[in-house]
This record gives sequence, structure tokens and C-alpha cells, in this order.
Amino acid sequence: MHLGVIADDFTGASDIANTLAKGGLSTIQFLGLPKHDAPASCEAGVVALKSRSIPADEAVALSLDAMAWLRRQGCRQFVFKYCSTFDSTPEGNIGPVGEALARALGVHGVPATPAFPTTGRTVYQGHLFVNGRLLNESGMENHPLNPMTDADLQRWLGKQTKEPVGLIAWNIVRQGGGAIRQALRRAEQAKQRLVIVDAISDEDLLAIGEACASIPLLTGGSGIALGLPANLIRSGAASGKGNAFAGVAGPEAILAGSCSKATLGQIELHKRDHPSLPIEVDAVMQGKITPKSLVTFVREHEGQAPLIYSSDNPEKVRASQNAFGREQVSHKLETLFADTARALVDSGVRRLVVAGGETSGAVVLALGLQSLSIGPEIDPGVPALASADGKPLALALKSGNFGAPDFFEKALHSLRGAA
Repeated sequence: MHLGVIADDFTGASDIANTLAKGGLSTIQFLGLPKHDAPASCEAGVVALKSRSIPADEAVALSLDAMAWLRRQGCRQFVFKYCSTFDSTPEGNIGPVGEALARALGVHGVPATPAFPTTGRTVYQGHLFVNGRLLNESGMENHPLNPMTDADLQRWLGKQTKEPVGLIAWNIVRQGGGAIRQALRRAEQAKQRLVIVDAISDEDLLAIGEACASIPLLTGGSGIALGLPANLIRSGAASGKGNAFAGVAGPEAILAGSCSKATLGQIELHKRDHPSLPIEVDAVMQGKITPKSLVTFVREHEGQAPLIYSSDNPEKVRASQNAFGREQVSHKLETLFADTARALVDSGVRRLVVAGGETSGAVVLALGLQSLSIGPEIDPGVPALASADGKPLALALKSGNFGAPDFFEKALHSLRGAA
């Protein structure tokens, strides 16, 4: 293994695994800290943690353990993957984890950019934009767990870190890899541990990748890895052959826990032509909805792409959180989806689409999977996945804001191996 990724949630892990596989690397996504060594054929390993919204010290410990395992597999370059919308509070984990990994490797001048222009995420003058809107005006200010109220990443990250945060602005990035390398060296000399790097196009990300060919650590969204496979293939370290994917046939289900604009739109489109069951938070908190009843709904509508969702508009989400407590609501819903997913797979469901990072993490942990092979891209940032543990199960794990309006139906076709 040449390249190791530490991802702070499961959907983000599949996002960057998709980037690396498309770039030609034989890539495996590991779910949680791996218990065994990676197969010799693995050129890039992505360790998916559920560390985005846990206490910072716990996230740091998990991430350092993941790095230690990746180093034992032979990795010499690492990526700390977080969300392209920089999901974190001022007390969040991106800064502490990034600094801890950099200290473990003894490096300064570590690039940090969540830019992913293909999905509308760009960074300019250190500010994050989503589809041309400042992050704090994009809808992310209403995120139920990690509301983003400031688009200035240098300032936001500075609230999480102990050391100065640098900035490499776009007027330097546009000059190419050599200029970026020089700017990173200046940041290193200034003892800036993490450095926000502007990027407004894929060309910028490729230049960043070229500049970072020999840099031990990068941090950011999946776009930060766009240029890394070419470095390994060019050097002869990687074959460039990528992955194979056969798909899985069988019964299907869709579980949606995200409240993002994209997911809400996908739900509205899907439920026009497919059986859909909304989950009321009040009923969940009162124990009136059980995994058994949800499994019954899915099995009664087998072959019709049934959807179960707790997603709702920001006003209703806030009302439920005020009534029952934010953490309590989140825990109850994640537990319900996790138990339901396990029961669905036990009952014979073989294709499972999950929307939402926290929901996806809860589901995958409940299923007890160890690793996933990376299949074709369904929509930008979201690949088809199949269990690499010998279980007949295919998955799509979608970050809340990702995917076209018809994502759910497309995903089920892709999981079956259909073009």
C-alpha cells in the first residue's frame, strides 16, 4: 500500500475512495480500524472512521491509531479526509486531528482544502463557497449537528487549532505546482502547521496534487486527492489498473437520515413514483416505531425501490431537537436506522442505499462489515460499493448534499451492476 487515507465519516471515505479508484489505484475502503493487514494488491487504503462529531480527544486517538495501521501497511503518504462543507463547530475535530497527524509525522506546511469544484465546492481567499454561495448562506448554517456559520476557513480552523493557520491564495495556486511548493515551504518555515489552499477548479486541484508528490500529509475533501494517483502511476509505484466491480442482484431498500437540501429534493422526486415511509421523530422518541415495522414495509414493497426517511425541513428538525434534545434525537434515529439495516440484510435485502454521513456510519457499523471494494461512480463523489468480506451485499453511502435529484433510482441500478 502506497497511499493511506483517514476519513472522519463513512460517506466521505467512499467519496475519496471513488476519487482514487477513478484515478487508477486499486483501492479498498476499510470500515473502522482494520483488524488484519490489507491484501498485497491494495495500492490505496481508506480507513473510514465515525469521528466527525465525537469529542476531539477521541477523534485524535482514533485517527492516530488509523495512521499507525496504515504505516504498518507501507504507506508513506497520508490524507486526512473531511467533508467538502467543512462540517465542524469551533470546538470541532478537523483542527485537532490535522495537527495531531502532522505532529506525528513531524511536518509543518500541511495543505488543507475541502474544495470539490465538480460538486460546487470552491475555496477562494480562504472562504468556502457552495454552488457560488458563501458556506454560511448555503443551507449549511442549518446543519443539525455541525452548523457552519462562518465561511472563512482560516478563521474557523484557527478556532480549533493551537498553532497558526496559513493561507495560499489563488493568485499563487494559478501559477502551478512549483509556486505552490514554494508557498508550502514558506508556511513550513513560518511554523504554520496547517495551510488553507485556495482551489476553484479541477486544474487547481491537479496542480496541488503535483506540488504535493513528496509531501507526507494532506488534508481536505476528496478533491485534495485528485492529482495523487498520477504521481504514483508516473513513478511506477502503482499499476494504474484500478478496480473491478460485478454488482449484486436482489431485494433493495433506501434509508435516508440526512436533512440537507439535496437529500430533501431526492426524497420528493423519489416518493412520486415509489412507496415511501416518513418517520416522525415524536413517534421514534416515544418508541412507537420499531425496526420490525420498517422491515415489514420494505418487504411488502420489494422490487419497487421502497424508501424510509426521517429527513425533514430545518424548522421541524429544530422543533424536535428543542423538545427532546439534539443528541438524544440523533442517537435514537441512528440506532433505529442501524437496527433496521441489520434486520433488512438478515431478511434478504442485498442492495442498500443510505443518505447521510452519520446515518451511513451507524448502518455500516451495525452490519459488521470489514471492508468494501469500490465500484463505478453513481454521481460525483458517490461510488457503488460491494462487501469485500464475501457477503452478497452492495451499498451506496451518500453524503447529504451529494447526488442528482434522481440519485436513489440510479444508485439501485448501479449496485446491481447495470450501466
